Amino acid sequence: MSDFKWRQFEGAVILWAVRWYCRYGISYRDIKQMMGERGVSVDHSTIYRWVQRYAPEMEKRLRWQWRRPQSTSWRVDETYVKVRGRWTYLYRALGKHGETIDFYLSPTRNAQAAKRFLGKALRSLKGLEKPEVINTDKAPAYGIAIAELKAEGKCPQTTMHRQVKYLNNVIEADHGKLKQLIRPVRGFKTLKTAYATIKGFEVMRALRKGQAAVFNLTRDILGEARIVERAFGIGPCALAEAVALIDERLLVQTA
Repeated sequence: MSDFKWRQFEGAVILWAVRWYCRYGISYRDIKQMMGERGVSVDHSTIYRWVQRYAPEMEKRLRWQWRRPQSTSWRVDETYVKVRGRWTYLYRALGKHGETIDFYLSPTRNAQAAKRFLGKALRSLKGLEKPEVINTDKAPAYGIAIAELKAEGKCPQTTMHRQVKYLNNVIEADHGKLKQLIRPVRGFKTLKTAYATIKGFEVMRALRKGQAAVFNLTRDILGEARIVERAFGIGPCALAEAVALIDERLLVQTA
């Protein structure tokens, strides 16, 4: 069954709106106007529902393409996100080169939340992909969480916990770029809607960093859009696209 069955618009049109919102940090009303310029009349509340439905699905389907860490030296930190007037905590892990590894939104900031986040980040990684070093700030919660994960066999015993403040500059700078996407939201209503939206922001940030570059056949923004569309079965498969691209380049060379 199509992922877009019973929707008023085609899947490609829906994914336009979801991608634009999650990539460019603009409001739902701005997206409504952009869609109107392309002859698509849609209400901003409908776009909101699309983001809530398809942003988490986009992150889930593309996870295997963007999540593989390029580095075994992690930078772990949390930032603040306001939900219904209260601060919640977005835990994030980046590689030393700035690639996104994982994230987790929690209503609390303590050892239990840090453990849940690190356990989630480690769960689907193979042995060689797990971190040799986890660098955090001075918060004692991380030390407790890492020690418990090691005792449970979920974190390698050889993983070193390091607390060097300046090494986390890369993740603190990335927090700022993510906040630029979150700012137009002007506050989330529930933790569920916040997490769903942030999943879309994070996956589009990862694609923008080039973490799925091997699947971007044209090495441009259109190739990035096609990564998302292929995940939902829209258009030709990657192999067919690659063959067509090679044929096109051969024709240009022989012309």
